[in-house]
Amino acid sequence: MRVTYDQTVTTATDGAPRVRRARSPRGQGDQLRDEILAAAERILIESNDQDSLSIRAIAAAVGVTPPSIYLHFADRTDLVFAVCERQARHLEAAMDAAAAGIDDPWERIRRRGHAYLRWGLDNPEHYRILMMSRPDKTPDRFVDERLADTAGLVPVAADVAEAVRREQIVAGDAVQMVEALWMIIHGMVSLLISKPEFPFGDAEDTYERMFELVHRGLAPRP
Repeated sequence: MRVTYDQTVTTATDGAPRVRRARSPRGQGDQLRDEILAAAERILIESNDQDSLSIRAIAAAVGVTPPSIYLHFADRTDLVFAVCERQARHLEAAMDAAAAGIDDPWERIRRRGHAYLRWGLDNPEHYRILMMSRPDKTPDRFVDERLADTAGLVPVAADVAEAVRREQIVAGDAVQMVEALWMIIHGMVSLLISKPEFPFGDAEDTYERMFELVHRGLAPRP
């Protein structure tokens, strides 16, 4: 059954229309939380600027009062990262889709890395928030090892271990190797996002050259 709400349209002091939502029936808090996230996501995509994600703006877009937001999110930072976390699920899905059906583990790694690159460049503000925010402005779950899940690194570790087993790359700690690969790709993504005016070469060509250099460095010696 589709749940609907009684709504009335009011006019704010700035002259813009605002939707006032009736109180949510008991048990529908999850739906309101999803609507808050969806509204915040729309604002972030349209503005490409996290500063536009004020509690007041999001509340107005949903048709609730600002205190209603705090029933679902501890503070603005919690809300902003929840928005990005939702979008980051598409990152892991894109990485898995890129590697699907590929038998060669090193090729799977290359394709996962490329999907990571494309997601970061296609979602620069989400990436900046998740991967480039100051530690004191970042929820705990995004500053420790749990971040590996958000970045889609767990399957990459399995691919690295398989590439080692097939003697495509030198033996080593799979986790440390994945972290090194992540640092390399992150460096590329973060520079392209934060320095858009710098005359970098074509991102696709640069990625392929970078990945080839990494492969040469990890290849077993004759």
